[in-house]
Amino acid sequence: MIGSQMPIVGLATAAAELEASGKRVKVLWQESESLAFVARGREYRSEFHINPSDEVMLMIRGSMNLHYRNADHTEGVAVIPEGSSIFTPTGIPHSPRFAPDAFVLVLERLRRPGELDRFRWYCPGCDTFLHEESVHISDYRLDPVAGAYQRFFGNLEARTCASCGTVMPDERL
Repeated sequence: MIGSQMPIVGLATAAAELEASGKRVKVLWQESESLAFVARGREYRSEFHINPSDEVMLMIRGSMNLHYRNADHTEGVAVIPEGSSIFTPTGIPHSPRFAPDAFVLVLERLRRPGELDRFRWYCPGCDTFLHEESVHISDYRLDPVAGAYQRFFGNLEARTCASCGTVMPDERL
């Protein structure tokens, strides 16, 4: 009975299965208050995610440049090498950027009713806030990051900076 109540997951196997599937996310579990998934890199990632819960990331394969926004609106980058982990507290805007052949284990709390994940983009020309997508994530298997990207990049007005006129290119192409 232990296997059905307390799943044991081989991380290298989970990453290999995800790689073979061509998908971006493999949910390992969404139980009680716990969410665990393996994600592969998105070469086009540019948004900053604001999570309503703490987040722990462990690099299974490859390395990650975790961009984050400080309270003074400056941007920093934490480099997380393979086999290393980082704790990201609730509310820190962060943008995990890593290659499609790299894989990360992410541990979070399941979302409570009414909690929203926010995805923010900033102008690549002048760093002004461009747009925010907010979503309640009830099932992480639906890949909410992809949905936020589709809405943002499908909206030319959202991608156009009101301050300098720069249009963020559609990085998914």
